[in-house]
Amino acid sequence: MECIVCEQPNSLVQTSRTTPLKEKGQAIINIKRIGVCGTDLHAYKGNQPFFQYPRVLGHELAGTVEWIDQHATNIKEGDRVSIIPYLECGTCIACRNNKPNCCMDLKVIGVHLDGGMCEQISVPIEHLLVTNDISLDEAAVLEPLSIGAHAIKRSSLIAGDTVLVIGAGPIGLGVMAFAKQEGAEVIAMDVNTNRLGFCSDWAQVDHLIDAGQAPLDTLYDLTGGNLPSIVFDATGHCLSMMEAFQYTAHGGELVYVGLVKDHITFFDPDFHAKELSLLASRNATRDDFDYVKRFIQMNKINIGNYITHRTAFKYTVNTFNEWLDPETNVIKAIIEL
Repeated sequence: MECIVCEQPNSLVQTSRTTPLKEKGQAIINIKRIGVCGTDLHAYKGNQPFFQYPRVLGHELAGTVEWIDQHATNIKEGDRVSIIPYLECGTCIACRNNKPNCCMDLKVIGVHLDGGMCEQISVPIEHLLVTNDISLDEAAVLEPLSIGAHAIKRSSLIAGDTVLVIGAGPIGLGVMAFAKQEGAEVIAMDVNTNRLGFCSDWAQVDHLIDAGQAPLDTLYDLTGGNLPSIVFDATGHCLSMMEAFQYTAHGGELVYVGLVKDHITFFDPDFHAKELSLLASRNATRDDFDYVKRFIQMNKINIGNYITHRTAFKYTVNTFNEWLDPETNVIKAIIEL
């Protein structure tokens, strides 16, 4: 079968590998859609934590079941599926507390293990979600949107809260969309004015802030001097993550959704004066996937507009580098097989 391998930073190659074996408790999936996300782009550029080369990228995956161990499931060959790419140990303290998304020995497909940027992949059956009732495109973006949904659940958000989401990439957009679904007043902040426009059109946010134009003053004006009660930073940018402390209201929450390969520092007296809660949000759970799927089924999430770029598998090596150019205005890119 054909695979695309990130051999080292700034190097993708298409190569042949043997097809996966039929194993107990596993399913072989014919990959049909591969979403490209910040993790893939950061890995390609050499900026992704927890990463080793060479690696087959790809963890936003949808396909059809080629073969499955029928003794272990009711899923059938031919079913459409989305893949939950976080492989937990099942025994550590996080797993025992129903938090497999932050397992102590977590292995993420496409990060710690070879991913789905290939024609076929073998996956544990319990990491499949049947998606016969939604499209392949919709199934492929369940994963990034579920990360946004999980961030909302990590917070204490309730209807009527004023929240700020920093970063208008695909993850931040998911945070905005589900914050709106839960009844929050949502402020979007980014340095890219094109992306801010997308926030307004796609996520129906209430206010937009250009991060380069005195954002703190604008936030005070929008909130009557109170600042947002919850701030989500989905940038994966060190400076933005540190500046987010000043945007959070007294008694509020700051949720880091983005991940950065660096140290984060803050001025403790200000942190204590506000009695802030600082939270990390990592990956997503099956419940989050189910939650997002329900909203897609109810036509409350427009996937057609969320996917802005696509290419055929055979053109991926040449196209991938183009998607790094901000001028292309990529929100979510999809590879088709």
